[in-house]
Amino acid sequence: MTATAPDTLHLIADKNQFRRTREDHSRETAEDYVEMIRALIEEHGEARRTDLADRIGVSKVTVSKTIQRLVREGLVTGEPYRSVFLTPEGEALAVAAQERHKVVVEFLIRLGVDEQTANVDAEGIEHHVSEATLAAMRTFRSRQP
Repeated sequence: MTATAPDTLHLIADKNQFRRTREDHSRETAEDYVEMIRALIEEHGEARRTDLADRIGVSKVTVSKTIQRLVREGLVTGEPYRSVFLTPEGEALAVAAQERHKVVVEFLIRLGVDEQTANVDAEGIEHHVSEATLAAMRTFRSRQP
């Protein structure tokens, strides 16, 4: 049996780390959809499946399947061929996801990342950042001029 080098110990993760990442990936799609639905409703008064497909960059079939899942999860309401609307739970999820995105973007900008890159990077980070790290980002952000 060989000894593990000290600099590779951080690569050995426990199952909880991987479980959290899988759960984050599952929640990521729901968050992206409710955020986009909220944005479309703010812009147009409704969120149509066609608009969701165009904005997210997926097929209408993918949108329909995802909307069905979100209806089952209680995040949206909508009938086939009709607009989609957020439930109170969906609205809360959208607001929380948008707030996390904003915190991450502002944190990255304070680190010196340009705004466009910060927005792109935040889209991935926002779904995986823990509440503890997000709190640290908020603190860092508030301490900077």
